[in-house]
Amino acid sequence: MMRGLVLAGAGAILLAGQSAVAEELSVATFVPPTHESNVGAFAWFAEEIEARSGGTLTMKLYPAGQLGSGPVQQYKRAVEGVGDITFGIAALTPTLFPKTMLAILPGAATSTEDSTRRLWAVYDEYLADEWSDVKVLALGSAAGSLMIGNRDVSTFDGLQGAKIVPFSSTTIPLMQSMGAVPVALPVDEHYTGLSTGLIDAVITTVNNLMPPWNLDDVVDYAVYNTPATHQIAFIVMNKERYEGLSDEHRTIIDDIAGLPFSLELAASFQHADDVAYAWIEEQLASGEMKFEWIEVSDEERAKMEDALLDGMEAIYKEYADRGIDNAQEIYEALNR
Repeated sequence: MMRGLVLAGAGAILLAGQSAVAEELSVATFVPPTHESNVGAFAWFAEEIEARSGGTLTMKLYPAGQLGSGPVQQYKRAVEGVGDITFGIAALTPTLFPKTMLAILPGAATSTEDSTRRLWAVYDEYLADEWSDVKVLALGSAAGSLMIGNRDVSTFDGLQGAKIVPFSSTTIPLMQSMGAVPVALPVDEHYTGLSTGLIDAVITTVNNLMPPWNLDDVVDYAVYNTPATHQIAFIVMNKERYEGLSDEHRTIIDDIAGLPFSLELAASFQHADDVAYAWIEEQLASGEMKFEWIEVSDEERAKMEDALLDGMEAIYKEYADRGIDNAQEIYEALNR
């Protein structure tokens, strides 16, 4: 009997000294495997958690809607645990994140990285309460630097009456102040909307001209040097799944989450844009460009920015009507 107790005690000690139990985290995303978020940010995340945990914490990617089709329900899928981790676009459910949506608006940010850093500089003070139902791993920005479509919207006059899909419903007053007609349409319907004439243009990232979206097939114009808006993408984790991890694994997640992972996400978007710009240069040089590449003049951009001022006032009033009285304060904090 004594020998059995000794062996049992020794086994308990050995078990206590072992590494955390192996865990595999499921990652649900609506974009295809080749999307920049998958080959960039999630590839980095997978390498980091595996290396830091000695292989006891890994992830498995379920791309292209394998755990649920469509981009709109991605946040809900994380909350409900359909996927341990989900990737989504905050602007597709803007009523859940109204204060975060203020980071989308044109302002002082000059790049995806700059916009992402500005967002995290104010996150704890102004935005964290909107994300309390999940463990936030990353909030990263993608720059909406182009207006592409089948109507030349490179001038203020050209914008009048143009049916344009904005980056977010938050920017609707801005589009209206410039004379455009905002149209809500998910990103996976932009191709059809442009090809059928349902819409005249979309505000988008430059890489959406290339695969997997291939919008260059259905547009006549790509207009740049516009007042840039910034799409906010999220990577979030089911809170119960996070809290159920070992202390060791939670520490690994905590060390990666926030600004580090967000910068990797932003870098993924920027890399995709850099590749697209290089492709555009090649197309221009070879004369094989399918669409007209147009720069908004400084004079026309000034007209657009002047009109945006009225739109910003409308946004602040709209927020106040919804009980958010410090929208201007948050916007100014984002743009210090």
